[in-house]
Amino acid sequence: MRILNDFKIPNFKFPKFKIDMGKIMESLERIGESKEDDSQKHTEPKWDKRNYVPTEYKTVKEIFNRSTELFADRTFILEKFNHKDEAFTEITYKQFREDVMALGTGLDKLLGLKGKPVIIIGENTYYWYVSYITMLCSAGIAVPVDKELPPNEIENVIRRSKAEAVIYSTKKEEVIKKVKDNLPEIKYFIKMNSEEAVNGRDVGIDFVINKGKEFIAQGIDDFEKIEIDPEEFKVLIFTSGTTSAAKGVMICNRNLAQNINAVSAYVNLTKEDRLFSVLPLHHTYESTIGFLLPMAVGASIAVCEGLKYIVPNLKETHPTALIAVPLLIENLYKKINDNIVKSKKDKLVKSMIYLTNLTNALKSVNVEIKRKVFSEIYDSLGGKIRYIVSAAAPIDPNIGKWIQDIGICFLQGYGLTETSPIAALTPEFDTKVGSAGKPVICAEIKIDNPNEKGEGEVLIKSETLMLGYYENEEATKEAIQDGWFHSGDIGYLDNEGFLYITGRCKNVIVTQNGKNIYPEEIEMLLGNVPEIKECMVYGKEDEGQELIISAKVIPNLDKIKENHGDNLTDNQVYNIIWEEIKKVNKQLTSYKAIKNLEIKKDEFEKTTTMKIKRYAELNKDKK
Repeated sequence: MRILNDFKIPNFKFPKFKIDMGKIMESLERIGESKEDDSQKHTEPKWDKRNYVPTEYKTVKEIFNRSTELFADRTFILEKFNHKDEAFTEITYKQFREDVMALGTGLDKLLGLKGKPVIIIGENTYYWYVSYITMLCSAGIAVPVDKELPPNEIENVIRRSKAEAVIYSTKKEEVIKKVKDNLPEIKYFIKMNSEEAVNGRDVGIDFVINKGKEFIAQGIDDFEKIEIDPEEFKVLIFTSGTTSAAKGVMICNRNLAQNINAVSAYVNLTKEDRLFSVLPLHHTYESTIGFLLPMAVGASIAVCEGLKYIVPNLKETHPTALIAVPLLIENLYKKINDNIVKSKKDKLVKSMIYLTNLTNALKSVNVEIKRKVFSEIYDSLGGKIRYIVSAAAPIDPNIGKWIQDIGICFLQGYGLTETSPIAALTPEFDTKVGSAGKPVICAEIKIDNPNEKGEGEVLIKSETLMLGYYENEEATKEAIQDGWFHSGDIGYLDNEGFLYITGRCKNVIVTQNGKNIYPEEIEMLLGNVPEIKECMVYGKEDEGQELIISAKVIPNLDKIKENHGDNLTDNQVYNIIWEEIKKVNKQLTSYKAIKNLEIKKDEFEKTTTMKIKRYAELNKDKK
């Protein structure tokens, strides 16, 4: 276990907003005569009776072959391999195809790894994409691993997966050195961005690729001819374990291909789009929706250099879509709005939102007008953003509404690693801020044993559902019953079929009188308090063995300093937070009110999608 200090959201800096009233009025006056800018044009999708006509892919290799041939000369990956470089390197679909074919051939003919599990560990980088697709298009098994795991956990995952090779980034070299001697079963340690020839168990990935190209030049095309069984076990992903120990999730080609098909029915992504990659690729959310989906339509992917470079990288690469987790979106929202307030333009922005919303009857024109009126906000996000997608945890609906109000399509998704991952998604043509979307076209969702409010455990039946848990038949049978996956999430469906997630089964606090309290509901309210940076609500036993609602809070010291003064004592900080909590309590029924406050000075232990590991935090208290 570890604390993800490097996933701490950095202090984003946006330029001071000027917001020229003259330009705004000029834009509003031209509502009737506006024409959409060519850079924002997108191919009109085909419709069936309800949705866009979806794709019908059966395997990822089918997607790879089609896209790398059809879009050969288009840019696929943009990456700045050295921060000192002035511009991002642009890599075409053609080069990507050649490198994948060569790596697959080299792994087989040079290293004898055909059909073997291979670990992939490292930051988001070109060779991660190449390695992952190579395994999906070959007879091997990809095992993406969280790069933030400590050495002992990395070693454990390698053993559990029965991998025979490890592909790792240069930044993980020291960690690999620490575990290498304990892993005699690993035949090869393959280093990214290295041309090192085979030296014992060490080899550079570029050397393997170059050797693969030599084999291909000799007429060896075994890799290209490999036929993929859609049902074959192809990806092994160990869950982050926010509520329990990590399990190995087995995913097949059908699971991933059906994810792409399902999303294509709800979202009209095209080759003109560019996705911004900031979430870790070992997570199915990013590797499927942030990688396989854009590849399927011929779009491009801009690889963020790291969290502290988000703002400059957005401006350099001009993405049209940002796929993120709520914590990241919330922080971007807060920083932008704090800057608007500092620029003394907050009242003006609110007025412009109201005025531009009056033109909703002219939706296509309305979006263009919003782009012009809020151009400085758009420029701070790269200038071309049209989608912001949130998933992995609930988000404040007010933030989603604000994003929609300035003209950006705000989508929410829901799913788990076990559903590869998307089970529900907001259709872009039928948005409902606050919900987790509608079940995707290949999935059914129902609520098990709903209470008087319609809330119960979310059960999922889907073509994207995993094959099962790796070497854990008991856990598989417990999770999947009669074809329905028991998600562990609590939620309800509204009368239009939209899903709302209200909590986790294992997080639920059951009071002495049988009342169920979902901490996420209270945490959402606490998240609106400027003086609170992060929080976790849970049931704590008092001396009488009764549960009281308790909150662990990390204070936002910058905001406290700004609003309450400097050089405050710990007791004064506590009192400031407690006064804010009392205000929140007034919004809650009495049995949900927070009775206990704990100020936390270190970071919460988190998963790489920035969800707090509740069980780990509570275990600390027990110890």
